[in-house]
Amino acid sequence: MASKRRWSVNLNLRECDVGYGALQKKSMPCDMGLVRSVEREMEQKSSHSVKDDAGITEAEKKQAIAIRARKQSNATSIAFSPGKQIAMNAFMLWMSGKNLNVFSISITTMAIMNPVKGILNVSNAFRSCEDPDGKVDLTSSKALFVIMNLIWLAVGLYKMANMKLLPLTSADWEGYVVWKEVLETSSIPP
Repeated sequence: MASKRRWSVNLNLRECDVGYGALQKKSMPCDMGLVRSVEREMEQKSSHSVKDDAGITEAEKKQAIAIRARKQSNATSIAFSPGKQIAMNAFMLWMSGKNLNVFSISITTMAIMNPVKGILNVSNAFRSCEDPDGKVDLTSSKALFVIMNLIWLAVGLYKMANMKLLPLTSADWEGYVVWKEVLETSSIPP
């Protein structure tokens, strides 16, 4: 037994509907055979298109330019990726406090090691953006990547200085001070 549906929508147009006359004047939609023949004709035109002296068509040039632009934008996003982590790591360093404990040492170590690893692996980070023709300029992106990692490293070093882990005061270098040898002594108090 078929159940009667509560809601239904009739999409068929009737003569009294708005736009019925305009749609009747239009010709019928084309069939798929016509569409396929037009596609074949366009493919043949593109294969017989005029090639320049390098043997590259205009469509291939546009595609190469688009790929280069995509690689350049990808390189820029890779260059800014350490900058996105600076604020997060600065907040984590602030939350860990100035006391020496396991969490503050591990977070500070991460804030020092990750930028150093990033600087040492610059070429690996930008390997996906390299162009075999060398037409994608990666020097500015690589320089920005290194600068962002150096800023991140400076935040980590600042935290280490606040935790008194960096030898910045004269008392830290006390062992290297050469003391004068006293040549004579006196029993008279000063």
